[in-house]
Amino acid sequence: MSSVMCRGVVAALLMTTAAGAQSTTTKPAEPKKTESVPGVQLPRSTVIELKNGARLILAEKHDVPLISFSGWLRGGTLGEPQGKEGLAALTGELLLKGAGKRDARQFAEAVDGVGAELDVSAETEALHVEGQFMTRDSALMVELLSDLLMRPRFEAGEFEKMRDRMTSELAALKDGDPRSLMNFYFLAFHFAGHPYGRPVMGSEASLPTLTREDVLAYAKAQLGGDRLILSVVGDFDTKQLASQLEAALGGWARAGAPAPVAPPTSATKGRRVLLVDKPDATQTYFWLGNTGIARGDPDRVDVSLSNSIFGGRFTSLLNTELRIKSGLSYSAGSILMRETQPGVVAISSYTKTESTGKAIDLSLDVLSRYRRDGMDEAMLPSAKSYVLGQFPPTLETSGQLASKLAELAFYGLDAQDVNGFAAAVAGATREHIRQVTQRVLPAPEDLTLVLLGNASAIREVARRYGPVTEMKLSDKSFTPPPAPKR
Repeated sequence: MSSVMCRGVVAALLMTTAAGAQSTTTKPAEPKKTESVPGVQLPRSTVIELKNGARLILAEKHDVPLISFSGWLRGGTLGEPQGKEGLAALTGELLLKGAGKRDARQFAEAVDGVGAELDVSAETEALHVEGQFMTRDSALMVELLSDLLMRPRFEAGEFEKMRDRMTSELAALKDGDPRSLMNFYFLAFHFAGHPYGRPVMGSEASLPTLTREDVLAYAKAQLGGDRLILSVVGDFDTKQLASQLEAALGGWARAGAPAPVAPPTSATKGRRVLLVDKPDATQTYFWLGNTGIARGDPDRVDVSLSNSIFGGRFTSLLNTELRIKSGLSYSAGSILMRETQPGVVAISSYTKTESTGKAIDLSLDVLSRYRRDGMDEAMLPSAKSYVLGQFPPTLETSGQLASKLAELAFYGLDAQDVNGFAAAVAGATREHIRQVTQRVLPAPEDLTLVLLGNASAIREVARRYGPVTEMKLSDKSFTPPPAPKR
């Protein structure tokens, strides 16, 4: 299955590379240390701003002879024209299907032949280019990366194969586990008319309409040096790699259009329900939620602590009530999507068709009680231990560190997001977490609900929760068709 079906800077300084005086020399700064509370610390890094606007973040890590990189190209599905959903994902996939002097087979063999990894995926606000090479193959890494970004072939034959493959994979998902599609239905319904509502993977309606000319136009408008944040972590010499990257990427032209910016989002009032009919379903899959927080929200640590108790782990309140105590579901949890603008916060679960109402009612009861009462005395130390224990393994490898450095730069955050995390967790209080919970978690009367199941069996149940809009799983789009004119 293709990758699309899956999916501040550390130191604000510039340095001159051997390739030419395109930036200013400053001694790399050490990241700030977290006072009194030990925790994960980001590695020392150097940031280089090229003349074309590309930002390079380089951090040496010599424990193993590997180099990992993470490139974020601002744009993603935000740069898609209306009705062209899936164009960013298709473009991303094609970047790997031939570039420079290599066709698709030769490009793949160049990567596989040295045991390297290279992948491209589309997200709502960016295209991600991730890779890992042995240190000895760093020159090949730079060559393939620059070819992929600056000289993609977009060959007609590869375009046709990838577009058809993505369309068939999407159709196959509908015959599999519907849980993999719930986020697309929820986002399309909740964020109707907003770019956050576009399905990253496209739809069966939009993908067949895409043309090679659409891909070429998207690449011209949305790909360019000014869109790139490239973080590299691993076994290299900073000055030498900076010189290679600047020589390879410094001439990349700026994108043909201004970088797209997501419009503001806000929570909705009242309830509304989308019922997606899967006639042969024996279970109902449901999401209940609203608009939550952005990636840079100042209370993001408290939200993480609150979410771990509410629905972020096996012993969460939701899973305890819906699975362990009542046996209504095999899995229940909460979801947080955080972009530059506030994304979705939602309850996610599924249950037998006949227990749909009971499971939703119990979910709403847990939500209501948690918003009102917050966590008890024993829960806060447990939440802190859990969150602190889960955090370090996300930043152990060079690839994880490269991704984090690029992410921080993309969202305009600094190293304190990581370096100060442990101290922020230690300093969190029950009362403030309760206040944050009431702000972020939606009130039970203000919810978007999406139910996917046997509509004839659960239609009356769905109507208990608000005005119902219906569509079929077999519909080619993730958005319900327009209501018939009266």
